[in-house]
Amino acid sequence: MKKGLLLINTGDGKGKTTAAFGMILRAVGHGKKSEVIQFIKQRPTGEINALLQLAPDLVTIGQFGNGFTWESTDQVKDQECATNGWARAKQVIQSNECSILLLDEITYPINDGLIDLEEVVAIISSKPAEMHIILTGRDAPEKLISIADCVTSMTPIKHHYESGVSLQKIIEF
Repeated sequence: MKKGLLLINTGDGKGKTTAAFGMILRAVGHGKKSEVIQFIKQRPTGEINALLQLAPDLVTIGQFGNGFTWESTDQVKDQECATNGWARAKQVIQSNECSILLLDEITYPINDGLIDLEEVVAIISSKPAEMHIILTGRDAPEKLISIADCVTSMTPIKHHYESGVSLQKIIEF
């Protein structure tokens, strides 16, 4: 049976977004259209640069972030960014514009009350039958986990940041 799946990459460990981008790359390899909507990040990354070079006709990427919401001092801008990102996500889902949709770090604006969880559950539950949707971010709400087909929790065991090594190209972005 073929079915569009809802996948969630959550947990405190590293690799949620990277794993999701791997699925976007896989879709490109099969000639399928993909869309990435990022709710926190606001700069180009290696994954974005590669995908746009490799398959600009198959991948659409929108960055709707204002940076980490827990570091922000502009709640109005945070709300505007989250609202715009979620509006685009709803448009993509309702118009069936792609085979796979990545809502990167959507758990943060949901958990911060910037996007309504009940609406997210309703819209995702009514997605096109063959569309795959990937959600990433820490602390995925139980209501999303309960409707997901596959949930992976990244668990940290050891991280180089703890020993004073800062963020690095290739490894973090």
